[in-house]
Amino acid sequence: MIRGTRSCGLVWSAASAALACAPLAAVQEEPAPARRPNVVLILADDVGLGDLGCYNDESKVPTPNLDRLAGEGLRMTDAHSPSGVCSPTRYGLLTGRYAWRSSLKRGVLWGESPLLVEPERPTLASFLGGRGYHTACIGKWHLGLGAGRETDYSKPLRPGPLELGFDVFFGIPASADMAPYVYVDGDRPVEAATETTPGSAMRRSGGEGFWRPGPIAPGFVHEEILPKTTQKALEYLEQRAAHPDTPFFLYFALTAAHTPWVPTEEFQGKSGAGPYGDFVVQIDDTVGRVLEALERHGLADDTLVVFTSDNGAHWEEEDIARYGHRANLDYRGQKADIWEAGHRVPFLARWPGEIPPGATSDETICHVDLFATLAAILGADVPDDAAEDSYDVSAALRGADLDRPLREATVLHSFHGMFAIRQGRWKLILGLGSGGFTHPAVRAPEPGEPPGQLYDLAADPREERNLYAEEPEVVTRLFELLERYVESGRSRPGAVGHAAEDR
Repeated sequence: MIRGTRSCGLVWSAASAALACAPLAAVQEEPAPARRPNVVLILADDVGLGDLGCYNDESKVPTPNLDRLAGEGLRMTDAHSPSGVCSPTRYGLLTGRYAWRSSLKRGVLWGESPLLVEPERPTLASFLGGRGYHTACIGKWHLGLGAGRETDYSKPLRPGPLELGFDVFFGIPASADMAPYVYVDGDRPVEAATETTPGSAMRRSGGEGFWRPGPIAPGFVHEEILPKTTQKALEYLEQRAAHPDTPFFLYFALTAAHTPWVPTEEFQGKSGAGPYGDFVVQIDDTVGRVLEALERHGLADDTLVVFTSDNGAHWEEEDIARYGHRANLDYRGQKADIWEAGHRVPFLARWPGEIPPGATSDETICHVDLFATLAAILGADVPDDAAEDSYDVSAALRGADLDRPLREATVLHSFHGMFAIRQGRWKLILGLGSGGFTHPAVRAPEPGEPPGQLYDLAADPREERNLYAEEPEVVTRLFELLERYVESGRSRPGAVGHAAEDR
């Protein structure tokens, strides 16, 4: 049974869109100035809903700090990453725009890939920076830091985070299993990658997984990535506490629990889900240290904290059988897939005085919504040529009693570039197979079999009964809506863009 999930099944209409955009009745003469919170956005890497105790009372992974965060704020049960993998989700989160509109049509970037985000494109960092915020990115970048194979890590790595509005960057170029293995401070490596690692395939006590061969800095140790970036995040919070009149935005992109699973000795054996589960325990400790730092520096009451993941857990059927732990709850598939386990993710938010404690919402939201939501919180307008797929979901965060969906529909994308569109209870997938890591990724239809998949998530959250042939009107309606989104260059109401200009 899927725990904590249901779908409202409502359909957006032009009338409701107009109502949503209508100005408030003129009862209040002078609206109070928008409260400008600090924002700490913690993006975990490959963590599933079922890892957290607040989503799964049968989890084999203790997560007391994340459970506390849920208890002190809001837990979303129908939150989604726009993609089943890393880079496209990060693009969507920072720009409010689906990554399939960019040059990345499938897969992910590599350690030496050029910057994916167009330098002139507004991002969360540049948008908030333009409104008085100090901004920092700490942890995993994975949006391109070089010039392809021509990258020279002895020279400034530009364009990168600093060109996209971040005042501070400290982290690694891509995933923890992708060379070059270096720390970058601002736009330069802390230590040059003068050595070469043959890579590692480990299956030992305390660690599991692999990393690819390639250049590595002499002092780079995989087990130290999460502790080192956590320390940098804590130092940043201490520094910002000395500037109480300047709000800040900290994008803390964790490198865990992506492979290699390398929990430090303190956390080894702390879960019932092997090295992966132990790594998630270490993530929970990291979140606890961030929350404690906010309290210690007197920042907690003025800070919106968001915890989520870039996609579902990389957790296969053999892992479930081995440990009896369902990292993605009972949803079908895993990381990279177009099925629910690929992109339905944990989403917790705490903002004292604004978000009611212990709240739960089943509103469908997507990571691309953070842009329009933060703009609304600040009382700022989003330009028509920015955040084209971002909806303001601040009402859901504040626990409002909603009588209609905040999003018209949500477009989802898999590792292999398979599309899905979700509206209310219905989810249409354009193709057969998982679209990702679960076999088969893509397959041709058998004789008499429909070419795609349609699921009623309210009745069938495990996506076991394909209704494509039985509901042709739903298929047509959703396909035409997706087609409109693609051709218009946007899904958020506003000026129509030009899809031909998409890279």
